[in-house]
Formats: sequence, C-alpha cells, structure tokens
Amino acid sequence: MRRFSLLLAGAVCAGLAGAQPASKPLLIDHVRVFDGTRVLDDTGVLVEDGVIRSVGRNIAAPAGADVIDGTGKTLLPGLIDAHTHTIEEASLKQALIFGVTTDLDMFTLPQSAAAIKKQQAEGKLLDYADLRSSGYLATAPGGHGTEYGIKVPTITKPEEAQAWVDARIAEGSDYIKAVYDDALEYGLGKSTPTLSKETLQALAVAAHARGKLLVVHIGTLQQAIDTIEAGADGLAHLFIGPASSPDFPKLAASHHIFVVGTLTVLQTMCATSFDSDLAADPRLKPYLPPSAAAALRGTFALPVKLSCDGAYEAVRQLKAAHVPILAGTDAGNPGTTQGASLHGELELLVRSGLTPVEALHAATAAPAAAFHLDDRGQIAAGKRADLLLVNGDPTADIRQTRDIVSVWKDGYPIDRAAWKASVAKQFEDEAKAKSIPPPAGSESGWISDFEQEGTPQSRFGAGWSLSTDKMAGGKSVAKMEIAPGGAEASKSYLLVTGEVIAGFAFPWSGVLFSPGPSMMAPANLSARKAIQFWAKGDGRTYEIMLFSKRLGYRPVTQTFVAGPEWKQFSFPFASFSGADGSDIIGIAWAAGPQTGAFTLGLDNIRLE
Repeated sequence: MRRFSLLLAGAVCAGLAGAQPASKPLLIDHVRVFDGTRVLDDTGVLVEDGVIRSVGRNIAAPAGADVIDGTGKTLLPGLIDAHTHTIEEASLKQALIFGVTTDLDMFTLPQSAAAIKKQQAEGKLLDYADLRSSGYLATAPGGHGTEYGIKVPTITKPEEAQAWVDARIAEGSDYIKAVYDDALEYGLGKSTPTLSKETLQALAVAAHARGKLLVVHIGTLQQAIDTIEAGADGLAHLFIGPASSPDFPKLAASHHIFVVGTLTVLQTMCATSFDSDLAADPRLKPYLPPSAAAALRGTFALPVKLSCDGAYEAVRQLKAAHVPILAGTDAGNPGTTQGASLHGELELLVRSGLTPVEALHAATAAPAAAFHLDDRGQIAAGKRADLLLVNGDPTADIRQTRDIVSVWKDGYPIDRAAWKASVAKQFEDEAKAKSIPPPAGSESGWISDFEQEGTPQSRFGAGWSLSTDKMAGGKSVAKMEIAPGGAEASKSYLLVTGEVIAGFAFPWSGVLFSPGPSMMAPANLSARKAIQFWAKGDGRTYEIMLFSKRLGYRPVTQTFVAGPEWKQFSFPFASFSGADGSDIIGIAWAAGPQTGAFTLGLDNIRLE
C-alpha cells in the first residue's frame, strides 16, 4: 500500500456530487444477463426501490417506468473487488464509475472505514462503492503494514490472538486480515518480522470464535501452504515465484479456502507493461483522471527480476480443483487504481486459464459468497440492484466489461457523464500548464547551492520551508540551517535535523522547495527532465517526494540512502509515475515514516 502523506497542506478533496435517487421503476429489457453464474439471453430485469423485483421474459413495465432496450448489451451484477486499500475516501467514487459497486478493503485506518460505513448505512454516499474493511491488519512488530507510519497494533504470540481480534471487532472490522510474509522473496537482502505459524493458527481460532473470516497476506508458495494448514479462510494474494506445486490446489480444496489472485499487483512486481497498456484502453482512458493514469504507470523499485509464472499456474490448478478464485486488485499499490484495475484483473484471470464466465463469477457471485454478502453479487429477485450494463458480450470477450453503458448502485444511476467531463477538464488544465512560461530565474536549472549566509535561498520560486506532520496534527519536528563544508568542495550546505515522532498516521519531517510564486502554486519545469542533488547523512533511508496537480496533490516518492560521505543523486521526473514536470507544486526531502532522530545534508540542488 502506498504511503499516503499530507506534506503540503492536508488532503485536497474535490466536491463530490451525490448520485440522484431513482424516482421511478426501471426495466432493462431484451438484454443478455450474466446473473453471477450463468448467462440468460433476451431477458428483462425489473428494478423498484433499489431492489431487483423480477428477472425473466415478457415483464410488464409498471406505469411511469424507465425502459432501456438492452439489445446487443449485457447486464452484469455490480463488480466486487476482493482486495483494495481505501487510502482516500474519494477512491470509492472512482471505483463505482468503473462498475465496482463493492470494495473489500484489506487494510486502512479503522476510524476512516467506520465513518464511511456509517454514512452508507444512513443512505448517504450513494455515489461511492459500498465498503467493507478489515481495518488494521495482524502483523508482528516491525512487520509488513508497519512501514507506512501508521501506528498499527501488533501481535507477538498466540496468547494475544483473542484480545487482538476482539479489539478489531470493537472497531468495526468486517473480517480479520493477517500478514504471514518475511519479504525475502522480493530480493531486498533482508527479512521482515512476521507472525509465527502458531500465532496465525491462534488468530484463525479467535476469528472463528467470533464468527469472522481470517484472510491472510502471503508472498511465497510455502507461506500459502502454511496459511492453509493454520486454518485461514482465504489467501489475500497468490504468490511470487516461477512455479506452483501439485500439493497446493489439493490442500486448498481439502481445507475449503478461497483465493484472491491479485494478479494485477503481482504482474506489476514482475515488471510487465500490462497496467500501462490498460491505461491506454480507449474505453477506460476518458474516465481515468491524471492521477489514476499516473498510478497505473507506477512500478515497484525491486532489485531483482521476479517471476509470476507460479501464480498463473496456480490459477489453472485451483480451477481444476474447484477452489473458489476471487478477483481482487490490491488497488492502492503502484500499477493499480480503483475500479479500472479490476477490468485488468479479469483479463489476467482469463489469460491464466479461466473462461470469461468464470472470471465474471470471480468478480460477482464468488466474492459475495466467500464474504457472506448475501444481498449482492447476483441478478436475482430480492437482491440489491447493483448493476453494470455494458455493450457487447463479455461472456465471450472479457475485455467488453470495459465498454460501460451505465452503472447503478442500490438502483441509483451513477452520473458517469459528469465524471468524464471532470476528467477532461483536469487534462485541459494539465495541457494549459505546459504552455505557462517557466519561472523567472530557473533558466540555468539551479535551485540552490546554499553559499549564502543566513536563511536558505533559492534562485527562483517561493523557496525553502520546513515540512512536518505538525500541519496535520502530528508531533514531528525539524530545523534547517546553513552549515560549513558542502559538497564538491563548496563553502556550505543545507543541514536538516529533527525527529520523526509517532503520533500521526503518516509521520514525516524534512524540508520542502516550492518552485511556484507561492506555496501550493504550480510551476512549469517541463523544460528540464530530472532533479539532481548531493546528500550525506546518518545512513538512514530518506524520501524525495514530488507533488503535482496531476498526481492529485499526493506525493510520489523515490528513496535514497544518505551515508556519511557526500553522494550525488539524480531522479528523472518520469520516475515519479510518469510526471513531466509541467505542474510541480513542491519537491520535498524527508525522513519518515521510520521514527527517530535524523541528520540530513543537502547541497547543489538543480534541474537537469
């Protein structure tokens, strides 16, 4: 899950218009229906008061009903993404635009999830995908899930399992998510603390004692096998590696588990171009905001080449063993975006051996059954009117799910035209930004050499400022000053010191350069292609963060290690999710989310 930092001025939330209540009955007639399991030709579906009233032929339209001729089209249950991360509330609106009517979140702040679910229970947020969430995940101290700066309640031994599960249920968790992954498979050269198999087994017992599912994050085949043996209900991922094993599907079938493939995020880790190609699909592209399109171009900066062949093989094995396969994207990670990525996941499932009908089942009735969402996932009388109407026949060509005609949630029509117009406006603004002259004083490319005494100076823009999580209620502190003995035998440099203090969900501390005439004002730096600087420090890993309007005011980061000797670094703008430098709001250098004191030196910062 990407770190979500508010380094500039907190989250920027666009005004979101609500979906309009359906005031009249709706009849979709003469339409091909995929009801979650099977295909029904030339069928009618009647919706009243947000509920599917009847499915069949020759349905009489009630007085005043809206009637849609579905000839040549296919009606699907609203799609269910069985693995997401709701980092931003507005991502649920984007999900719905692409026909994803239910998000099964696998790690977010429980208070955020509870607030959204409360509003939805009150009949609000009608234009957001329905949310279910695990809240926090069960992980070891220092384990996966703790690296984002969120203060996660960890677990160390089996005896703590029941209390840990009960605390999550009290917070509103719909199911329990755990991590069983030491991260060695990613070639990082070190292991990450993780739960023991005994603790995982205790979590399964504790969850089941309260009537909750246990879903587990794994990374390898052996971890998947251990998880199944421990009594988990489902795998939150398939695994990295060149091969599967004949024992895996047999074990999965005998333990009656389900598996969320998340092929979308796995193939990003395996460095394919699939997600970038997805962003270019003309059926999806007009509905992808600049930030979403940039997210689909994101990658994992891993030091080794990984193989996804084992995951693809596992899909074929699980199908043959009749193990439920669920469609999930792990949206929130590089190479993913809410809603659109699920259409890519469907294609990847078909490439891996499912038929189009089986893939559609994996995104509708299968996750509804696995997570006991008995009111959705099917087109049948009495079910929620969560519906997706597409042109063509996705039961023959899975890519036709992308050719969306209409989306309904609880019978309410979603205004995709307004969303499309908003996206077009964002791209227009982006194009205009490229025609704005570069900032005066930026012609040489130099930002700062810190040779002047006193306050740090810049050659252009609003200059340098401290940036810490205090602006969002945190406790971290920072100080900047000019110090003697800079890089390249220069007289002085910028010394940044401080402490990253736990207390905010995403703690950070550092400095920010604002290239525009004022804070939060964008600058066109597209005449240059990279940011170059020298750094030295205390040996910890730091982040350089690029902020731009097109990236939705959320930073895209790269990391570097500042050792005891001066070292030069260069980061192309394009490495920040394809940024082109045309609307840069800020560039920050920061410590975090790892807590503790830090010392960072910066010098000779310029644009290349």
